Amino acid sequence: MKQRLPWAAFGVVATLVGTGAGHLVASLLEPASSPVLAVGSQVIDLTPVPMKEWAIRTFGTADKPILIGSVLAGVLVLAAVAGLVTRRRFVLGAGILVALVGIAAFTALNRPAAEVADVVPSLVTAVVAVAALALLVRVERATRPDAVPTSDAPHLRLTDAPVAGSVPPAARRRTVLVTAGLLTVTAAVLGGAGRLITGLRTRPADVDIPAALRPLGPLPQGLEGRYDGITPFQVPNRDFYRVDTRLDVPIIDVDDWTLTIKGDVGREVVLTFDDIAAMELVERDITLTCVSNSVGGPYVGGARWRGVLLADLLALAGGVGSVADQLFCTDVDGMTISTPLELATDGRDAMLAIAMNGEALPREHGFPARMVIPGLYGFISATKWITTMELTTYAQKTSYWEEREWATEAPIKISSRIDTPRALEEVEPGETFVGGIAWAQQNGGVAKVQVQVDGGAWQDARLGPTAGNDYWRQWYLPWTAESGAHTLSCRVVDGKGNTQTPARANPFPSGASGIHTLRVTVAG
Repeated sequence: MKQRLPWAAFGVVATLVGTGAGHLVASLLEPASSPVLAVGSQVIDLTPVPMKEWAIRTFGTADKPILIGSVLAGVLVLAAVAGLVTRRRFVLGAGILVALVGIAAFTALNRPAAEVADVVPSLVTAVVAVAALALLVRVERATRPDAVPTSDAPHLRLTDAPVAGSVPPAARRRTVLVTAGLLTVTAAVLGGAGRLITGLRTRPADVDIPAALRPLGPLPQGLEGRYDGITPFQVPNRDFYRVDTRLDVPIIDVDDWTLTIKGDVGREVVLTFDDIAAMELVERDITLTCVSNSVGGPYVGGARWRGVLLADLLALAGGVGSVADQLFCTDVDGMTISTPLELATDGRDAMLAIAMNGEALPREHGFPARMVIPGLYGFISATKWITTMELTTYAQKTSYWEEREWATEAPIKISSRIDTPRALEEVEPGETFVGGIAWAQQNGGVAKVQVQVDGGAWQDARLGPTAGNDYWRQWYLPWTAESGAHTLSCRVVDGKGNTQTPARANPFPSGASGIHTLRVTVAG
């Protein structure tokens, strides 16, 4: 067993060096072509919906790092097997490594918007990994006392013949360990350099966004300044939730980017970023939420968006014909999202946004442009990094989420969340409060929020400021906390009199529902 462990380590170290080199090359070309990221993206696409939902519920925003780590762990197990095989025959061990990289190359080229150059990081990974494995084998063979090469395979087989003046065991082990250590450090440096370069290339874009024709006034002061723990009325860009299928952030040159509007329109239009920035820009305060958000979950946020109304873009394309029933949007990497055309054009402020909270869109939130449609979950409305907008029919084209049997129409369900106190928190007795947020888009907005303590009567909470029906409301309820365990619940009533349903539903296929309920303990 002790003799096998070093060989397993050889496979692992060689694979790490190759992966680091491939990641570095990918950072200079296209980050999504990095072998680990390419395989991880394929895993996301092939993962069953229930498992995806479980990962999001369990790991939250850490689901992607955990996925990448899991993919890498699986690869390293196979790399260890390759190292063990190498102990007997180098060609077979190297072949396993090349096969692993071949899978990564296939997944990189299988991306919808892949180019031939996307295979380069995988090729580099294969070459470097095999070279590192050969170096480790050579060092190990050169320092072994019984390493006499045979005539038929001078670098692959070992005999038991003694060698005069062999290297002492401690020196042998030290030489092998130093070599493996240096290669491991090299792997870390290569991988770290790749991450650094990618980070520099994906930092916030330095783009000036023209003011809106009729700018909105400042948002009212939220409750967060007076009631600690309530989510800010306007969520800063750095804190805004992010849920998408990408393991990286696209690197897009704004000077090369275009938006194509085609399909069932009067005429096809191709617009540059400057063309869009020169149009009449509007500002809207809109709350977005993800269909994967569980009851009381974190994937909801309010922001001020600036951009061009969808109606103006369609007018520029000569209007919509008589056939289309969906707006089929595609991002720069081939991801597709479809929106029922009727919902996108029913008078709500659907828009192509180019700014968020007064700044150019952050890259992780869709730079240089994204769709924002109030009242609809993001998976049918919020295409980030958009490059094509096609008017077509559901019979002709099926989007990514439709293929996975999510709902075609998915209006955001009215909902509310308790932000403070937190679940299972220990609260000091006496005068305190319960607070949170609520949203009810396209239904007259939030009319009231009610809180229930220990299953008692529903009490009307006090609402924070309003920024329109498409925006969430903060709320709070003064509470005299008495010692012991307590159950807190909240619900929202919209402007049309609809009360948030207590019926429990999972996010799949059209959004979660139910009452947010949590337990807290008041100190004795």
